[in-house]
Amino acid sequence: MIDWTTVSALATGGGTLVLAVATFASVRSANRAARTAERSLMAGLRPLLVPSRLEDSQQKVYFAGGAHVLVGGGRAIVQEDLENKVIFLAASLRNAGSGLAVLHGWRFYPLDMRADHRPELAEFTAQTRDLYVPAGDAGFWQGAFRDPDDPAYDEALRAIKARSPLTVDLLYGDFEGGQRVITRFVLRVAGDDSWVSSATHHWNVDRTDPR
Repeated sequence: MIDWTTVSALATGGGTLVLAVATFASVRSANRAARTAERSLMAGLRPLLVPSRLEDSQQKVYFAGGAHVLVGGGRAIVQEDLENKVIFLAASLRNAGSGLAVLHGWRFYPLDMRADHRPELAEFTAQTRDLYVPAGDAGFWQGAFRDPDDPAYDEALRAIKARSPLTVDLLYGDFEGGQRVITRFVLRVAGDDSWVSSATHHWNVDRTDPR
């Protein structure tokens, strides 16, 4: 004799199980789609700074106090102001990424620095001026040493006089303050007594490195 009560209960339980499995699969698929959409959105905001092209236009860079320099495409400025005891630094940049680059800070080394370890964020000097580099366009970075009693001032001055390679790490991110990256630039004296720059390393701060 068929126990229809038991059959009904089993059918209801089976239907509930099928519905639960379908719901789980649907939620999992939706989460996967949401993560994919988020990654696509973040990629669209992601900046990546590199040296500008040699044919890019000159950048006029103003410093506090009224001083200014002209930086050509692919070039950098490392200049001492003897009268005011200031060392000016600037570099022409290009944003090879797809999002606006917002510069946060910089780190200077008086040598050709090739270490593979990522610099610590606490070592960076904060930018005193808001600097932006549009996606697919050229811009610039600037910094300065203004305290002759700062050991870094003497290190930079000796490197300038020796005409030896210098290294600058730049910390930047997207316009929402995320996706921070550190890019290392090496500056070398060119034949025309100016400096040329090259990017040697990129480190991701807020996400996994691609290496």
